[in-house]
Amino acid sequence: MRKDTQGCAGFCFLPKLLLEPRMLCPLLALRALVLSLAGAIEIQVPDEPVVALFGRDTTLHCSFSPEANFSLNDLSLIWQLTDTKRLVHSFSGGRDQLEDQGGGYANRTALFYDQLAHGNVSLLLRRVEISDEGSFTCFVRVQDHNSAAVTLQVAAPYSKPHMNLEPNKHLKPGDLAAVTCHASRGYPEASVLWQDSQGSNITENITTSQVANEEGLFDVHSVLQVLVEPSSTYSCVVRNPVLQQETQASVTITGQHLAFPAVALWVTVGLAICVVGLLIVLAYVCQKKIRESCEEEEENAGAEEQDEEGGEPKTALQPLKNTESKEDNEQEID
Repeated sequence: MRKDTQGCAGFCFLPKLLLEPRMLCPLLALRALVLSLAGAIEIQVPDEPVVALFGRDTTLHCSFSPEANFSLNDLSLIWQLTDTKRLVHSFSGGRDQLEDQGGGYANRTALFYDQLAHGNVSLLLRRVEISDEGSFTCFVRVQDHNSAAVTLQVAAPYSKPHMNLEPNKHLKPGDLAAVTCHASRGYPEASVLWQDSQGSNITENITTSQVANEEGLFDVHSVLQVLVEPSSTYSCVVRNPVLQQETQASVTITGQHLAFPAVALWVTVGLAICVVGLLIVLAYVCQKKIRESCEEEEENAGAEEQDEEGGEPKTALQPLKNTESKEDNEQEID
């Protein structure tokens, strides 16, 4: 905790004319006496910045040690932005005074009212936004007054990276490919680290862009250019420097689609279709020949059966009978 006891009651109003070298030591002694008599307030605030998650509630701690006869009616408390003096929250006369509160903090601030009597004047800030990042001043007045600043650091974790390979097919060893890494909705800007299969840093070959959306959160887009090698793995690590968060993903280029190009695949498919077509045609021709042969055999078998049942064919023997009759007639004439 940092303590500030730089109240200027009884000292700040002294004429500048008195601030001469010969008067310096007496004035320092006078200031110490005035502060001790006035009982200057000691305010405790964190030494380190308060880290708040985007969209969550956070507390800006500030406290003092009240006197035994302390009354809330004597307390005046102001929380304001250190740089612009914009009012964040005000309390006096035993109640909140929010008429002049900045519009961006309406319904987002509150005090720990049950702890005020014990000197806890911390501020509860709800639904932290990126625009809240900065320095807040806690100003306390009872009989004396004092102030101290609290620094607020806003942070948001990055999503798990999404990896993509372009082109993702028709690759062969030696081709140039782009490996893309994308992570979103983080704050503040991330650092991106690329590693190969052996864990070596290959970040020098990347192009990274970080763009803030309407809420002020960053989307990270990083591209790594690589020469394709079979069975190679590339990892993308996205780091949030405030949260000390690391999230990563990797992509592996296997040798399966590298050794068998798409052209050879289509040629093989075409040949297979031709072979199947030829086999179908041959099967049809063979079946037709077999059917014709069977029909021929059936016809021949039917003809033989007819010969056996009706004797010798008349058409074949008739000319022979006519010839024999003619010869007999001729012999008779002679």
